[in-house]
Order: sequence, then structure tokens, then C-alpha cells
Amino acid sequence: MTFLNYLELLKLRIGVVIALTAVVGYLAVAERVSAVQIVLLVLAMLMGSAASSVFNHYYDRDIDRKMHRTANRPMARDLLVHPTRVLWMAAALLVLGLSLALFAFNSAVALHLFLGSFFYGIVYTVWLKRRTWLNIVIGGAAGSFAVLAGAAAVNPQSWFLPMLLAIVLFLWTPSHFWSLAILLKDDYAKAGVPMLPVLVGEKRTAQSILFNSLLLVGASLLPWGLGLLGPTYGALAALSGAAFLWANLKLLQTPHDRRWARINFFGSMQHLLAIFIAIILDVHL
Repeated sequence: MTFLNYLELLKLRIGVVIALTAVVGYLAVAERVSAVQIVLLVLAMLMGSAASSVFNHYYDRDIDRKMHRTANRPMARDLLVHPTRVLWMAAALLVLGLSLALFAFNSAVALHLFLGSFFYGIVYTVWLKRRTWLNIVIGGAAGSFAVLAGAAAVNPQSWFLPMLLAIVLFLWTPSHFWSLAILLKDDYAKAGVPMLPVLVGEKRTAQSILFNSLLLVGASLLPWGLGLLGPTYGALAALSGAAFLWANLKLLQTPHDRRWARINFFGSMQHLLAIFIAIILDVHL
């Protein structure tokens, strides 16, 4: 049981998304693909993500107890009798991840891994989450560093396309998380976390999601518009973006219908996956 509790602290679902994002960054600029490098990159990113997730569990255990979605987390239930061990666990994971990134690749990969962990663990969790609705906007930069790390694993000097993809990741996070925040509005209000729906309501949040998604879709088309990626990417990104914007519009028409908030939440993940697939198809097929 204790092993499973510690395993839950890692937030492996988030880690898998972070690792996948890094792999896409790698594939976006790699002419030759090394399976060994991809495995090492995935391991490093998983450890970096897990480090910040473990710290997030530790730091947020007080507000986790107040939210239905998080009340059963191990730290919230005091199932781990030595909380300081959790901090050591986070530190060890970060050191291992950084060491692997540095020795298997280069200092640029290690730097991006560190910045991703720092933004999620400190900038988002400690500095912003409990203070401002911009928490997820600024803190969302954590995911952007993963694609930069993946590209740097191939060539640290190849920055233009990875930077555009990092912007896409940065803009994706608010549309994704604000949809979830609508679903969890009561939980966040109970915990005193100033997520956007708690402060301005569902309608204005839906308006913000649509505005942000317009920026997101526009940014996702830049690699095609600037000639960095080809027509396969452009077509798939445009079609997926149009479908996501349609779901945003349906949410705006019925902002109190949580069914459309849920559709937008999962739709954002489908849109991101479509962009990832489009990149791989365009570059390697």
C-alpha cells in the first residue's frame, strides 16, 4: 500500500504527456532517430516531471483536503507518516533527471528540464496558484520547456521551430485547464484557489477560452505559414483547430452546461495529440 501511495505522488499521467511532448520536440528536428536517445529522453523527462509533481503533492496537501477531487491523495490523507521523506524524494528525482539529461545529452536539455520542473513546482504551485487567476497562464510555461528539451537533445542550436511549438504548448494550457476549472469550480471555491471560473463565472471563462484558443490555433499554423512544416501538418492542424474552436463556441453558447466544458477539456487533449501526430507525419513520412 505504501508503494502505491508513493507511486501516486509521481502523477505519471502528467509525466507521460511531458515525455511525449519532449519526444515530439526531438522528432520535429531530428533527421535520424535513435531509439536509445528517445528512451533516455523519456526517462529524464519522467523524472523531472515526477520531481515537481511530488513537491506539488507535498505543498498542496492542505488545500487538497478541501477538494473532492484531491481529498484522497496520500499526502492529504496523511498516509505517509514522514512528509520530509517526500521532499527528499522530489530532490532525488530532480537530481537523477538532471544528471541523466546532462550526461546523456547536453546542458541545454538539463536546463530546460530544470526550468520545466521549477515553473510547475515553484512558480505555479508556490508563487501563483493561491494568489492569482494568472496561475495557470504563467505556470503553464512548464509544459513548453519539454518540447525545447526534446529539440535540444538533437541540436541545441536548432531553436526557431521548437520555439514556435513551445508557444503552442504555452497557449494550449489555459484553454485546457480553464475547461477543467469550470467542472471543478465548486472545489476550487471551497479551497480558496482563484481559478478563473471562481472569480468571473462560467460565461466570461468561456469567452476567455475562445479568445485564447483563437491565439492557440493561429500559433499552431505558424510553422506551416512560415514554411517550417509542410502541407500535411498545415491541413491536420487547421482541421483539428477548427473542430476545437467549434467546441469552444458551443461552450460559449451554453456556458453553464458542464457537458460542453467536459467536451472542451477532452477536446483540447485531442487537438494537442493531432498537432503532435501532424508534426511526426510531416517530418518523417
